[in-house]
Order: sequence, then structure tokens, then C-alpha cells
Amino acid sequence: MDEVRTVVSRDGTTIAYGRYGAGAGDRPAVVLVSGALGTGAGQAPLARLLARDFPVFVYDRRGHGRSGGSGPYAVEREYEDLAAVLAAAGPGAAVHGSGTGGALALAAAAAGVPVAAVSVFEPPCPGLCPEVHARVLVVDGGASPAPVRRAARALSAFLPRARHRTLTGQTHEVAPHVLAPVLAEFVAEVAEEAEPA
Repeated sequence: MDEVRTVVSRDGTTIAYGRYGAGAGDRPAVVLVSGALGTGAGQAPLARLLARDFPVFVYDRRGHGRSGGSGPYAVEREYEDLAAVLAAAGPGAAVHGSGTGGALALAAAAAGVPVAAVSVFEPPCPGLCPEVHARVLVVDGGASPAPVRRAARALSAFLPRARHRTLTGQTHEVAPHVLAPVLAEFVAEVAEEAEPA
């Protein structure tokens, strides 16, 4: 990972992030969103795997790790934090979140945060997101509880540009080496579609 850097969110809060994959600068970036209590450090195993093909940005959500801010605050502040990291990542960046990080990624996209694509792994079903018009990949684990898998399928069926994928044998604690190639394939496909003919 490169050194820890910072961006300033719309309300002036400093958000700390790290970048992996400095040699993949000509490819679109992937921004990883951690769960509610997580930090960018928890995303390092997945980030290192994805960094073979893409620049990867991981950040500490506000009030955690090296980022500033404290609660209570409106969830819209987190959308602004993600938007600030996406601006640092550059145009065409995709976002991936697991658990509540996935719910945040979807909600931010629905609120208009510019993303090329969104990938989520077993997000808690936050209500429906009819305004998410980016390409979406909804992933679940084949060994996760049946209600979680049903919710993932229902979410992918509802979103207009989504598809569903189940990772055989995986639970909510998905193995990074199993998730990384699926996510990399999705991001590469979206980037290829976006290239001018």
C-alpha cells in the first residue's frame, strides 16, 4: 500500500485512505467500503488481490481509524465521504461493499454519488433502491443462511441493471481469494463496456 492519504469531505471532515496497485494506473479504480465498524485495514487482503489488476482505494469511515468525525451525524455525510474518496480515485471508479458497507454503497449510488458500478456482498436489505441505475453485482455465499440468500436474489431482481452471483461454500465471512476474481471480472466488464468503440 502507498502511504496513508487524506481527502476532505463536504462538511470539512478529514477522511483517511490508502491506495493499492500503483502500477495499475491506467485501469479504473475500485473503492472498497468497510462495514459499519470496520476500517480500511480490514479490507487489505481483498485490496491486495484486486490490486494485481486495478488501483484499489480503501478508506476509514468517518469516526473510525484515522478519519475524523464523530456521531451523531446524518447518513448523507457518509455519502459525501465516499464521494470525496471517489474523486481521488478518478473517473470510472467502481465501489464494492460487504455487509453494511454494501448497503452504504447502494444508498450512496441511489443518492447520486457518481459510480461506474456497484458490487455488494450480502448487504442487509435497507429498503429498495429504485434510483440505482449503475450496473450492480449482488453476491452471496452458498453456505449463508437461506434468508440472506433469498434477500440477495430479491435485491438483484429488483434493481434494473443488477445480476446475482452465489459463491459456493462461502458464508458472510467470505474468503477474499474467492471474492476477488468475481469482483475483478465484473469491474473489467463494466470498464470494457464504457470504452469508446
